[in-house]
Amino acid sequence: MTSVPLSPDATDTRRRVFAIMASASGNLVEWYDFYVYSFLALYFASEFFPEGDATSQLLNAAAIFAAGFLMRPIGGWLFGRIADRVGRKRAMLISVTMMCGGSFVIAILPTYSSIGVFAPLLLLLMRLIQGLSVGGEYGTTATYMSEVALAGRRGFFGSFQYVTLIGGQLLAVLVLVILQQFLDEAQLRAWGWRIPFAIGGVAAVIALYLRSSLQETSTEETRTMQEAGTLSGLLRNHLRAFLIVVGYTAGGSLIFYTFTTYMQKYLVNTAGFDKEVASLTMTTVLFVYMLMQPLFGAMSDRIGRRNSMLLWAGLSILTTVPFLTVIGRTTSAYSAFFLVTGALAVVSLYTSISGIVKSEMFPAQVRALGVGFAYAIGNALFGGTAEYFALWFKSIGHESWFFWYVTAMMVIALVAAIIMPDPRKKGYLQGEGMID
Repeated sequence: MTSVPLSPDATDTRRRVFAIMASASGNLVEWYDFYVYSFLALYFASEFFPEGDATSQLLNAAAIFAAGFLMRPIGGWLFGRIADRVGRKRAMLISVTMMCGGSFVIAILPTYSSIGVFAPLLLLLMRLIQGLSVGGEYGTTATYMSEVALAGRRGFFGSFQYVTLIGGQLLAVLVLVILQQFLDEAQLRAWGWRIPFAIGGVAAVIALYLRSSLQETSTEETRTMQEAGTLSGLLRNHLRAFLIVVGYTAGGSLIFYTFTTYMQKYLVNTAGFDKEVASLTMTTVLFVYMLMQPLFGAMSDRIGRRNSMLLWAGLSILTTVPFLTVIGRTTSAYSAFFLVTGALAVVSLYTSISGIVKSEMFPAQVRALGVGFAYAIGNALFGGTAEYFALWFKSIGHESWFFWYVTAMMVIALVAAIIMPDPRKKGYLQGEGMID
């Protein structure tokens, strides 16, 4: 058999697909490393916080997890500046290196019994570094993927950012489930919890290798502009776009975390499901949700991203209260699966194009900063607090008020979607997307 030479178009397509996969691999590793901490806290909390009961130990571990969220705006600003002034590739390499180092250190970190109070302090330091890293990962990866994607198919290619984001969470759960099959609880508490962090470090090394072969998408011209990567340039010249992105990120992050990370607790605390049933249900839901992203991304290429955003916000306003009300009353795992999946299908109208629709709002010289910093603010303030507000409303006897809180934020997202420019007419990515 003889090989058929690739046409220039086919070669270019292959390069772009590899670039998408290589950049997305780092995104998967970053989110795996960030969330594996949450899933393993049940086993290592007592090793770093021996004082108090199990609840106080978990609260201390959760406080460190929350501290990582607070670092996201700083990461969004820092890595956005690096990406706009030095290059997208350099920023992505630094980001995944920091996550890699943090995971390896946690994997070998001495516990409280060995070094006393320095153990939780070092754990906090590593989580702050990882929070900084993941805060910068979103904007930089979204920018790179939007610039490398094929014109006319950017929605489809850009959707793989959330494929890998959700995939990272699923991978963290899968690693834990496998460990639980081979190690008993005592072994997991003693040393088994270190294995997932070590796996994350090794995976980050692989992602680092893949990213090192990427080509830069920004140009010397944009990187040397006076406003490149500066907050003053972003807010002075692109304040309207910045506020629009913060607006629909606030609603998007809140509804995403409501129907993903919080939903497992909601099924247990409100619907009355067993923990194992709720975990299995949500794992299956997240897998289907991950597979939906390219479908909705491709749909946005046909109907337009502004129309997708309007559909998402409008449908969310109409369906959030009914979905959460019925889910809270269901007794069937099958019903819960279909209801949560239905809610996340609506959310997919946004998450599948989340990165690309933000990238289209900013010119190249402030794109990574605009996307990353605006996302980090909305995510930290509303996504990171979703579970807290949901549980607080429940604790005061008005759980349904949380449903209306989410709906109110979706009204803000709808306003942002209405006033955002149509990227097909005024998007900054028109005519871009070439790999030099």
